[in-house]
Amino acid sequence: MLTPATQDFEQALRAELPSGTVRALEPRYLEELRGRYHGQDAVLVAPANVEDVAVTIRLAAARKVAVIPYGGGTGLVGGHVSEDLPRPILLSLERMRAIRSVHPQENLLIAEAGAILSNVQQAATDHDRLFPLSLASEGSARIGGLLSTNAGGVNVLRYGNIRELCLGVEAVLPNGSILQGLKRLRKDNTGYDLRNLLIGAEGTLGVITAACLRLVPRPASEAAALLVVDSPQAALALLDLAQRRLAEGVSAFELMHRMGLEFLSEVLPDVRQPFATPPEWMVLIDLGLSAGGSAETALEALFAEAAELGLVADGLIASSGAQRQAFWQVRESIPEANRLIGAIASHDISVPIETIPDFIRCGGDALARLGEFRINCFGHLGDGNLHYNVYPPRGKDRASYAHQRARISRVVHDLVQEFGGSISAEHGIGRLKVADLERYGDPAKLAAMRTIKSALDPAGIMNPGAVLRAV
Repeated sequence: MLTPATQDFEQALRAELPSGTVRALEPRYLEELRGRYHGQDAVLVAPANVEDVAVTIRLAAARKVAVIPYGGGTGLVGGHVSEDLPRPILLSLERMRAIRSVHPQENLLIAEAGAILSNVQQAATDHDRLFPLSLASEGSARIGGLLSTNAGGVNVLRYGNIRELCLGVEAVLPNGSILQGLKRLRKDNTGYDLRNLLIGAEGTLGVITAACLRLVPRPASEAAALLVVDSPQAALALLDLAQRRLAEGVSAFELMHRMGLEFLSEVLPDVRQPFATPPEWMVLIDLGLSAGGSAETALEALFAEAAELGLVADGLIASSGAQRQAFWQVRESIPEANRLIGAIASHDISVPIETIPDFIRCGGDALARLGEFRINCFGHLGDGNLHYNVYPPRGKDRASYAHQRARISRVVHDLVQEFGGSISAEHGIGRLKVADLERYGDPAKLAAMRTIKSALDPAGIMNPGAVLRAV
């Protein structure tokens, strides 16, 4: 049974750790972006190095005090906030933000877990390289949290999730031992791959403190286009055409629905809309080519062929870096507009790519049987990840529909299961989806996960209640 971090335990922490490591707990550490979770009192520990993390975990293990790792606070499934644990340690890695080294000839970089994603991107840029993970919260999300949830973002189509961008990790395991896994190796077949076990574990199997991250050469020519399509099926056909013509040059392929553009007009009117009349569907294609190719010319040729085939009805191709950035601002402002509108229920899902049009149609039909809703369906078409969010009709408040939240999510997730998809594509399980994982997860996989958790963390101190139900 877990015990609270008493005043005596807090004093023991202060005695073992350098001055300033145990800090005053500010309200921001107990908040969650969507307001669904409100944390309780905790002891805030902000170590400056991996040794201090190890000391903290060893003391916590000895006293059976829960430890909640905290990154940038940008998680959307409650993995970093607990409402019901006896006074835990909130372990913030915000002081461990150094870029330890950059090796451009090896195309890799070693960063501490507290490094903010945008700073890692800039460090790569400073050496004429690209760290291709990109998402809306990159100005505040930290590497440790991104690894703990196996974050995706907009460039998964070309570069993969952060799991594919990580060669090794340094971590503190639940007994306080330090895993020294920062080897700069592409090939290392020396037993179990603990790196991949810790990535995506959401802090339940240990605390990632640093990572060796893969860089790529910067594309010599980049361009973006917004193309109007009449349906998700046409968008899929366009994706196929783009990949056949441009292969790995397609970095991102985003699907956006008219509802997202209407939300922008409603709550973020300063975001410049690309079309005078919002189209029913449009895609954002981002292209990066090596030396000798013109991305803008390639997109022009793609647009011409797609128009001849009847796949696109209209389009805009960025003629400058500023215009390309403006296209992306539209896409990356949609999550903020969603938040301001206020969803009844939000869903981060994936289904097999070729089934996306059928899923969107069936989802709309199923929800229409429950009542009148607005659906904003958008996301990463190239990797099958949709953000499928349900809102009240315009002029109505989501609080009036709170009683329907669970039923709406059940309908959506049942449909995801029917289509052979996943109820969590890139945000993780956290505390929000524990019951969903139990309902939809493979029993053999869940049993293996519980066995691993019990073996590595027998005291159950690491982020209890996240991913797996606390026992």
